[in-house]
Amino acid sequence: MRYGKFLPDGGTIGFVAPSFGCNIQPYRSAFENARRIWTREGYQLDLGPNCFAGEGVGISNTPQLCGKELTDYYRKEDNDCLISCGGGELMCEILDYVDWEEISRAPAKWYMGFSDNTNMTYLLATLCDTASVYGPCAASFGMEPMDPSLQDAFSILTGKNRKMDALGREVLSVHGYPLWEKESVKDETNPLATYHLTEPGIRSCFDGEALMSGEKIPGIRVQGRLIGGCMDCLVNLLGTCYDRTGDFLEKYKEDGFLWFLEACDLNVFSIRRAMWQMEHAGWFKYVKGFLIGRPLSGMESQMNLDRFGAVLEVAGKKKVPVFMDLDIGHLPPMMPLITGSFGTVTVEGNEVAVDMELRP
Repeated sequence: MRYGKFLPDGGTIGFVAPSFGCNIQPYRSAFENARRIWTREGYQLDLGPNCFAGEGVGISNTPQLCGKELTDYYRKEDNDCLISCGGGELMCEILDYVDWEEISRAPAKWYMGFSDNTNMTYLLATLCDTASVYGPCAASFGMEPMDPSLQDAFSILTGKNRKMDALGREVLSVHGYPLWEKESVKDETNPLATYHLTEPGIRSCFDGEALMSGEKIPGIRVQGRLIGGCMDCLVNLLGTCYDRTGDFLEKYKEDGFLWFLEACDLNVFSIRRAMWQMEHAGWFKYVKGFLIGRPLSGMESQMNLDRFGAVLEVAGKKKVPVFMDLDIGHLPPMMPLITGSFGTVTVEGNEVAVDMELRP
């Protein structure tokens, strides 16, 4: 597994828009404010040609131009890392126009984004053996004041949250947050709004026998390679020419895997179908644990199926810890996770910590 160099003080942040760009409000104003913040902090900025584009369908520009931008900016030597401008709907359509061989040959570089950016973060790991950060997109960094989760995400890129664990290994560590946002107050009239955190972060865990929540969760520790992303995108990739998950699993099977999964548009039935599909494709071979984020469209029960049953019908039979309602994905704040790293997850009560070792 390859890892990018950390962003140095005064280094250059590159921005690309392989999914939506920042051409409309509130994203444009938020991104512009983020640029002011980073410039004030001494960083240089390298904007791709599609950052403010809006000519595409479900993405910033044509698939051809988005694929070219992503390839060119990953290969460029005059930026130190890449942050995606945003998520979107049809990033899958650019994949035929990304030069994956060129990206594999280029020096490893950190790429950060989530949601539709699963098409890059997941494939960087499984196609190019290169780690990435499943974390917030560029416009989020323009909020005032900046939520601590955004600072945590940027610290992954800079490496400033590195520490030594109990075994003397250098790890990057993140943790869960006490509150989450059910309804955003960010809109065209309030583009720099910070997260509207109103809901208590109550974790749940299925230990193979029972579902426990909150303070009833005993101390549980699990390790494995972190892999996953947005389920909407993952099941779309499954079975295509870009699905080399099986080879990836065999290469790192001695480590086992921690699957982190969250959903955007999928309701509880869609999530259950997606879990069934991934299981029957063999993706959960060698699984050591599941990290499940709060689903944006799947928080509500339908026809006697809730978000727990949507996941546990498959994951619960694996006899591994299944942590649910974690700070991953579309209902912020989100823990930034390094896809491809070796993770150690510790959960006790509502406290969640993830240590990520940059293991080759």
